[in-house]
This record gives sequence, structure tokens and C-alpha cells, in this order.
Amino acid sequence: MTVYLVGAGPGDPGLLTRRGAEVLASADVVLFDRLVDASLLDLAPSRALRIDVGKRPGETHHQEDVNALLMEHAQRGACVVRLKGGDPFVFGRGGEEAEALIAAGIAFEVIPGVSAAFAAPAAAGTPVTHRGLSSTVTVVTGHSREPAAPGAVDWEALGRAGGTLVVLMGMAHRADIARRLIAAGREPSTPVLVVRLGTTPHQAEVRTTLADLHTVELGPPSTIVIGEVAALDLRSPDLSPLAGWRVVITRPRHQNTDLGAALADLGATVVELPVIAIEDPADGGEALRAAAAHAREYDWIVFTSANAVDRFAAHVLRDGASEGGALGTARVAAVGGATAAAVGRLGVVAELVPNEATAAAVVDAMPAAPSAVAREDGTPGNRVLFPRAAGARDVLAPGLRAKGWDVVEVEAYRTVRASAADGVTEAALDAASCADAIVFASPSAVTAYGALSGERPVPPVVACVGPVTAGAARAAGFDVRVVADEHSAAGIATALAAYARAKPST
Repeated sequence: MTVYLVGAGPGDPGLLTRRGAEVLASADVVLFDRLVDASLLDLAPSRALRIDVGKRPGETHHQEDVNALLMEHAQRGACVVRLKGGDPFVFGRGGEEAEALIAAGIAFEVIPGVSAAFAAPAAAGTPVTHRGLSSTVTVVTGHSREPAAPGAVDWEALGRAGGTLVVLMGMAHRADIARRLIAAGREPSTPVLVVRLGTTPHQAEVRTTLADLHTVELGPPSTIVIGEVAALDLRSPDLSPLAGWRVVITRPRHQNTDLGAALADLGATVVELPVIAIEDPADGGEALRAAAAHAREYDWIVFTSANAVDRFAAHVLRDGASEGGALGTARVAAVGGATAAAVGRLGVVAELVPNEATAAAVVDAMPAAPSAVAREDGTPGNRVLFPRAAGARDVLAPGLRAKGWDVVEVEAYRTVRASAADGVTEAALDAASCADAIVFASPSAVTAYGALSGERPVPPVVACVGPVTAGAARAAGFDVRVVADEHSAAGIATALAAYARAKPST
């Protein structure tokens, strides 16, 4: 039996340590705090028991209850991970849990995490030490406690000490903290930085002074930085052109990872609003399954979306054959870079990828059908398989038929309007309408957003992947300001960043 006290970091799941990820992968039980990013729980095996032991405002939750759960599961032989925000030994009460485990004779390992005390200021561009400004940093809790109580913060001494002061859990008592520091000698004009939910997509920050700290309305959890360094914002405008931007992405949730990461890397706060969802075709996939079984009987297979590739790939394996082998001599065309990359995951190279990511460009790039009417294996020649979305624009098939190809269309998936179960709630729509930009990757997302948002305002910057989606957005009355030529997450993120550099304010 082993217990791991793991620091989950300040909020960004990417800041979990490699060792933390390793032990989560072998966990039988995970006891997690309220503010731990939900995606970290996915690192545990699906069989693992997940127990929320976080304290919420207004709730009474005793540390003894958590200790009892740790010992109960460890003593029955389970691998227990106690996942704590930040670092378990920095105001995380990890020391109390370690004491309880020692008293019970239970083996444990402490896996440090990145503390919000340093990560939140860094995410806001502020170093807690800086040559010429501060060579010391003190981290304290802002929880109210009687001055004479054991472990109480001596605010008067800190006011005289100088250097950088980082206050965790202090927003409820910020006015009293400022008053006592000023009374002890800190200048009222001392710079102050307040960062809420640092390193997360919901990060918010306010720069003020010690005299005006009481006016800051950011709620918990917030990190307060007091000292000359709090005036610094050392974020690179080139590396973070989208810093301060809230960008809505409207793709299905399972497709948001790459785009969300690309935008976050450029400094954006990402707001997920998956207005469309991908579902099985009306026949449950029977037609696609049959077509995939005979894939080698076609001369070309044409994909106009990564969704079509993924649905096709689910049926293409037959009798242990590899994906590439299952296609035989069939050649593959893809509408753009993202679709070509999905094809590459089949172990196949898309031989035809037009410069413009549109169905019309695929038609233009495809050669005319040869005169032969039969293939070497005796099957009919000049055949093209086109796995498509239900209700997609009728461009590719008619265009290829005009070039002499025998096109077999098969429904691979349906795009449907998302619901509250997918995260599209009234509150989410309200939040999206207040964002700086919104990204559309398909005409169906444009249509769904228009239907779902009602009379709400559209974010001022509308960005679209490709001219077809841009055309649909303009037809819907949206003011399209960014069109990405490259149909990929990197393409739209780069295009939006270029717009932000040219027009930094929205």
C-alpha cells in the first residue's frame, strides 16, 4: 500500500510534473481538490475511483475526514493518489496528511507541484524577484487569524521588511492587509498585482496600488503580489500577440485540443463553445462499412474532412490487414493539410492535396478520368469513393462526374446542433458573446451558432478557416475579419495572431 501526495500545479494541466502523471496512471483511488483541472483525472485508469474532497465556500469539510479516507483506501491495499492544487507542502495541508500517514505506519511519497505563488505572477508577466527591485520574496497566507495565535502572520514585520510579498487566499481580507502594511511603513503607492485563476484559460488580472487594493473585485482563488516587481509585465508581445484576448472556438469538443493549445500558446484565453456535435450516419454506418470493405476496388478515395477519415478508418481494417494494405492500389485525395494529416495516420500518403482547402479546388486538381473502363483486377475503372457528411454542399461529386469519374457517395457522419449536454448552455452563450473573437471551422458551425445565440451580439472579430466557411459567415451577416488559408489549427491561430499584431485592440 502506497499513498502519493501529488501537487497538481497552479491550474494549467500542462504544469503537472512527469512523476505526477506517472503515479496517476497507476492509481486505484484519486482524492482530488475542487480546483484541480478535470483533465488530470483522465490520466488515471478508467477503473480508478475518483473522490472529490475539495472544500467549497460555505461547506464544512474537516481535514480529519480526508485523512480517514486516505488511510481507509491505503490499508485495503489500494494505490492512492492525493491530488492537491499547487504544491502539497505550500499551504496545501499536505504536512498534516503526511503526519497522519506516518502515525498510521502507511508508506507515502510526496511529489512536489508548481505553486501558484510563483506561477500565477509569472503567467501575468511578473517575476517575484528582479535585480534592482527585489532580492527577497515572502509567501504568506491571507486567512484571517488572531495576531497572537500560533502561526499568525506578523503584517507589521512584513511591512517593515521590504522585498516582494506574495499573499495566497487573501482576497477576503485585502483591505485589512493593505491597511496594516501601510501602517507598518509600506508606501500607499506600492505596486500590487492581483491574479485570479492564474495559468488557466480563465486567468484575470488587475494592477493597482496598495492604497487601492480594497477596490479590486476579483474573487478567489487569487494571488496577490505586493512590491515594486508588481508593476512589471514582461510578457513578449511577439510570442503572446493574443494576450488579453478571449477567443471562442466552436468545433466539437473532441476536436478542440490542437486549436485550443495553439491559441493558448499565443496568449489567448480560450472559451469552448462546441456548437456542433458529430454523430453516426442515419443508417448507423452500414453503408460506410460496406464501402470500406471494398476500398481496394476504387481508383481514388476522396476525403473532405478529418471527420470522414476517422469514420472511414474505423471500418477499414479487415482480416488483420493494415490500413494502408486495406486500400490496395486506391489513391487518396484530401481537401487540406489537416485532412491530409488524418490520412497520414492511416499509414497512407494523400497524393492530391490542393493549395486551397475547398471541394472545388479538389475538383480542379483531379485529372480527368482515363478512357479505360476496367481495372487490372477486373473491377470497373474510373471509380471514386467519396465518404461525406450528410447534408454537405453538393460540389465535389458533380464536379468529378463532369470529369468522367464514377463517384460513389456514402454518408460517413452527421453534423448536428449541440445541446446543453455538450456544454452549450445559456450561460456559456452569454460568456461567448462577450469574447473578443470567435473561430468557425465549418459552415455548419456558423449555422449552428447563429441558431443557438439568438439575439446575442457576435464577438467583434470573426475568424474563419477557409473561404467557404467565410462565405457562410458573411451570408449569415457576420463581419468576417480573419480568413485562414491553411485549414488547420496552426493556420487559424497564426492568422488570428497576425490580425492581432496589426490591430492589437479589438
